[in-house]
This record gives sequence, structure tokens and C-alpha cells, in this order.
Amino acid sequence: MIDYTAISMWHGTAEDDFTPRPPLDGPTDVDVAVVGAGYTGLWTAYYLKKADPSLRVVVLEKEVAGFGASGRHGGWCSARFATPREKMAEIAGRQGVIDMQQAMFDTVYEIARVVETEGIECDYHVGGNLVFATNRAHIDTVRGKVLSERSLGFGEEDFRLLGPDEAREFVPVAGALGAIYCPHSARVHPTKLARGLARVVEGLGVPIYERTPVLSLGHGGVLTPAGRVKAGVVVRATESYTVELPGMRRSLVPVYSLMISTEPLPDTVWEQLGWTSHATWSDGRHLIIYVARTADGRIAMGGRGTPYHRGSLVHPAYEQDPAVFTMLKTVLGGLLPPVAEARVTHTWGGAVAIPRDWTTSAGYDKAAGIAWAGGYVGNGVSTTNLAGRTLTDLILGTDSPLTALPWINHRSPDWEPEPLRWLGVNLATKMMASADRVEARTGRRSNRAALTQRLIGR
Repeated sequence: MIDYTAISMWHGTAEDDFTPRPPLDGPTDVDVAVVGAGYTGLWTAYYLKKADPSLRVVVLEKEVAGFGASGRHGGWCSARFATPREKMAEIAGRQGVIDMQQAMFDTVYEIARVVETEGIECDYHVGGNLVFATNRAHIDTVRGKVLSERSLGFGEEDFRLLGPDEAREFVPVAGALGAIYCPHSARVHPTKLARGLARVVEGLGVPIYERTPVLSLGHGGVLTPAGRVKAGVVVRATESYTVELPGMRRSLVPVYSLMISTEPLPDTVWEQLGWTSHATWSDGRHLIIYVARTADGRIAMGGRGTPYHRGSLVHPAYEQDPAVFTMLKTVLGGLLPPVAEARVTHTWGGAVAIPRDWTTSAGYDKAAGIAWAGGYVGNGVSTTNLAGRTLTDLILGTDSPLTALPWINHRSPDWEPEPLRWLGVNLATKMMASADRVEARTGRRSNRAALTQRLIGR
């Protein structure tokens, strides 16, 4: 039996009973079968039952609710949409980009509304998000980002360029040369949100069958070890685990993102830091890092850099990489020197799902009876909520502004067969790390980043 409290710091501090709910015990017949009890599946079940309480909805989960990325991410709920703006503009034009971003802004506050209304205790706090310029090469990046947002009509109330002193008033990052600040972002305890939402969904009359793997899904239902679940609609809400379904191995690339967290820091350290805000933050490097201050006084930090595993394999062994954990601890100490000696109490990781064209999508094939959402590229906390509301409207045939958004029914191409994708993804990771080293040393932007983006089709 898996010790679910040991999966991550978030699971260990959730103070929840992870005893699995009973599995499905035989064939059944429902209106909607949701595959996956992460955020996408739970939000979809929630909004479906709110919209039509008569619907027979079930959720099927291989492990327990909040087992995957939903329960172990970086503690951000940001308004970022993963698809690069240029790609979104190619799909839907300038207005489509604006509509998508506004929908993401709104989603941060919609989650706040539900959390308060349903009494989900998950440390949700809207405190904004910053991207710091921590070397001179980043300055052009953050300025260019703000100029791009201005060209779309987003003003100071959405994206603000901060000077060094103003940026360090939010978070005292050593050597910060400025930052972008977006107020539409929240800190959250991932596991508490997932587990609390699962209980709310159950309270609406939706059974959640845990330890119930789905062997295959298709028109008319899904197959489990306990028998077939007949369903008018099947919702595939499996994110990185999608690659384990028949015929889906090349649909996404699961790339691991790893995390560390410190012990709860004493008040004296927080006073020394001068970090009084609860804004989440990152910086302008290409090999992404992300940082959050937790409600219990820890610092949680994650980042990319661990290799992609050939065959799109997902395995618990890949959640531990001592070299990456050491790198994260070193980077944290460099950015926040007063915590350089803080004890790291937890190390963990999870897989981020990347589509071949880096385009997140949600859709519904009515003829096939299949709905889906995913390919969040690590930006799924808020996007999953938008997905749940959108899939609800699509499944119920409700025309709404959500069903007109440009990510609807997008189909990403498959990744290349092995060993090409193994070579390409890992080469891209090395090139991004190299570009970061060059930029930190020279203070000038490296063309290796642009080459990498072309290599991976971003």
C-alpha cells in the first residue's frame, strides 16, 4: 500500500485521511464517466452536478483523489495560459488571445468564490505573481513581456513593470533588477484543494471510485477491472497519465518537474528576509523555477532539469533526482541568502504534460461521446477550473463565451517516435540550461534559447 502522506510536502501537511475510497465493484451505467480525480476531473464533475443535479456522474481514479500533479505542484494558481501567445494568435487572432487571457484572469477569482462558498480550507490567498529579472539578460525579457501585454490592451492593473526597489518590496530577491507584477494570481495548498474539492463533489452525489484503474476508454464507456462503465459521455481528465492509455503514448510528453521545501522558518528569519507578501514568483531563466511562501512558513521551490525518460514513461522513481534537488537548494540560497542554511525537509516531483505544439486544449467530440482537457505544460491549476466549466457547457450543449474560446477542440499532433523525441526533448533541456549559464555569465541574451524553441516547436 502506498503511503500517500509521503508523496510530497503538501500531502504530508494536508492533515487528511488518505484511506482509499471503495473501488468500483461491478459494471454500472451512468450519464457521464470522468476518468481521473485530479483538478480537471473534479472541477468537471462539480460544475456538471451544479448545472444539472439529475445527471448520473461518476469519477474513476487509479489511486486516490489528488494523487497526481493536482496534489503536488508548486502552490501557484496563476492566470498564465501555457500556449505561447504567438501560437494562440495564429489560431484565433489578437482578439482570441485577449479573450483567453481575460478568461484566465476571471478563473483565479472564480476559484476563490468556490473555495469560500463551499468551505474548502486550502490556504487560498490572492497575492499576485512576479517574474524577476535576476541578471541583465532578463531585463529585456520582462520589458518585452510588458510591452506585449500593452499591445493587447492590458494595463497597469494587469501587468506592471517594477523597478529594483519596488520589486524587492514584494520579495527581497538578491540582485533583483526589476520584475513584472501580475495581481491576478493566488497561493494555494494543492492537496488541501484537491481533497476538499473531492469531498464537495461527493456531497453533490457523485461517487468517486478510488483504486479503480481505467484499462481503456472509448465510445459508450470505459473498461475497468471490475467491469464496464457504460456512459453517454466519457471525460478524459488524465493529464500526464494519458500516455498510459492504449494508443496515447505519443499524445503528450511527460516531463518531470521537481520540488524542495524548507522546514517552517522562524519569525526571526522572516523578519531578516523582509518578505511580507504572499506573492508567488519566478525569474527570467529558461529552465523554469517557481517559488511560494506557504501558509505554515515554509519556502517551497520547484524547477525543471531532470531528463525526459524514453518511451514517455511515468514512474515514481523519476520523482527523485539528487542533482536537481541540490541545484534547487543552491539557487534558493543564492536568491534568498538568509535561507541558504535552512533545512530541506521534503523533496518530491511530478510529471508535466507537454503537447507537441505546446497548445493546451479542451474539447468534446459529441459523435464519439468523448470530452477532454489537458496539455497544461505546468500551468494547470487555474486552467483546470476553466476546463471544468467549459466542458460542462460543451457537454450540456450550452452556448456561452467559454465555448467560443480559441482552445476549444484543438487537436495537437503526436510527438515523434522514439528515439527522436528522447533525443529532442533532452537536447532542448540541455540547451536551455546552457543558455541560462551564458546569460548569467555575460548578462546578454543567448540565441540558444531561440534555437531550442524552434527545436521543440514552441
